[in-house]
Amino acid sequence: MNHNASVIIKIFVFIISLTLIIIGQKTAGKLELGIMLIGLAGLLGLLYDYNRKFV
Repeated sequence: MNHNASVIIKIFVFIISLTLIIIGQKTAGKLELGIMLIGLAGLLGLLYDYNRKFV
C-alpha cells in the first residue's frame, strides 16, 4: 500500500475513533459504553500498528 494512503487511512480511523468516544460520553448506558469501547479498540489498534515496527 502506498505510504500516503496508509497515513490518510490512519488519520481517518483516529478521527472516527475519537468521535465515537466523545459521542459515547455524552450520556450513560450500555449502548454508549459499547460505542466508547469500539472507539477505544480503534485507538488501541492504531497504537499497536505504530509500535509494531519497534518490537
